Amino acid sequence: MRLLLVRHPQPIIETGICYGRSDLDVSAEQLTQTRRQLAIAQPTELTIYTSPLQRCAKLAQALAEHWNLAVPDPDPRLAEIDFGQWELQRWDDIPRHEIDAWAADLVHYQPGGGESVLQMAVRVHDFYQHWRRQHHDAIVICHAGTIRLLQACHAGLAPAAMALHAAQRPHHIDYSSTLLLET
Repeated sequence: MRLLLVRHPQPIIETGICYGRSDLDVSAEQLTQTRRQLAIAQPTELTIYTSPLQRCAKLAQALAEHWNLAVPDPDPRLAEIDFGQWELQRWDDIPRHEIDAWAADLVHYQPGGGESVLQMAVRVHDFYQHWRRQHHDAIVICHAGTIRLLQACHAGLAPAAMALHAAQRPHHIDYSSTLLLET
């Protein structure tokens, strides 16, 4: 089975802003460009899964329409981390002691009173196990944090180890980029 992970197109937001669960839009141009990039070949027996956030769901809908597939129901397990009160604040405006507290406990700390990386890892692990039971190829339209956790889960890690693995390693996952996981 193959799982194609797709990071959403670049959202409409200025740089330097903390966003996770915030429901940001994408430009029509970015959406069209990403859909064209992904829609090269007609898939067979493929399921599309998507985060409920519109920067993902709009791309999932465009692909489903292009391939004449059912428009997927959004799956909240695929959403990005919830940064609570940090959402839509400039990273530079978040108190340094709060950033330091998160850095001191990457797995359990709930940034902005939102969600810990461990809490996110548990829901992403649940999604991954659900997909494996389905026994079919799929595309997942989601977020950089979700992709990092899915990679860790695919490597056989349990949620706590997934969270630590994803939180400790630097990443660079471009907008609209893809990563293929095979079992």
